[in-house]
Amino acid sequence: MIRTEGLTKRFGRVTALDDLTFTVEPGITGLVGANGAGKSTMLKILLGLLPATSGTAGVLGLDVATEGPAIRERVGYMPEHDCLPPDVTATEFVVHMARMSGLPATAARERTADILRHVGTYEERYRPMGGYSTGMKQRIKLAQALVHDPGLVLLDEPTNGLDPAGRDDMLELIRRIGSEFGISVIVTSHLLGELERVCDGIVVIDGGRLLKHSTTASVTAATPVVTVEVDDDPAALLARLSGRGVTVRADGRLLHVDVTDESAYDVVRDSVAALGLGLVRMERQRHRMTEIFTAEEQHV
Repeated sequence: MIRTEGLTKRFGRVTALDDLTFTVEPGITGLVGANGAGKSTMLKILLGLLPATSGTAGVLGLDVATEGPAIRERVGYMPEHDCLPPDVTATEFVVHMARMSGLPATAARERTADILRHVGTYEERYRPMGGYSTGMKQRIKLAQALVHDPGLVLLDEPTNGLDPAGRDDMLELIRRIGSEFGISVIVTSHLLGELERVCDGIVVIDGGRLLKHSTTASVTAATPVVTVEVDDDPAALLARLSGRGVTVRADGRLLHVDVTDESAYDVVRDSVAALGLGLVRMERQRHRMTEIFTAEEQHV
């Protein structure tokens, strides 16, 4: 879907992107980085809206340097900042964007109705967008990115300004774009936990440099630690496991048990039964995306 080779962008003395080389396969990919890491700059280069200083990039087999208009015909884009005309209704705006993308008038109206229903703003479609909440505006921006049925959508910080419920709803919409519509997605965010929930792969940028490029599954792989919770004070269980030679650490009412040796599972089970405790849960811990940045900071 996307390839870059030595992609670099400088603004005077500031290097926004520094020699980035990676490829993105079909699916949902997270472009991760702190604010100012170069994520928005990357999207604008991929759309052919901003020239690179050096290096090359391609989107859907098209060269960003020479085929920007063709890329924008086939790619949807949801910008980060508020850009909706306040005195225009959602229907008028999305129909206009569909026509700009080349759809005939009738098809544009039909497609607009379908996509507004999909993003959950169908009942509000005839209201001027100036009266919309932040969540509704984000949904309209998503709708215009999807209305021309693109092969790829670029979503720049789509959960910005949303409350927890709104973020959950937006992430579910993104998941459905990939699973039900079959459209590949590049989604940027500085909130790593969000991307763990919906992305197949991640590209991590830090200070314009490529820090990590991998599948989400490999980054969040299981660790050799199991979290154990019982229905009573775990002090007795902690003492018993330690006495049996099991490496265990207490964290409030939770115990974190090293299961590098698979026999530790049996020791936990037998100890819980011998003490007459109820086992509430025993689950394998997984790495978190935040560890990527923690590890880099320790390395530096």
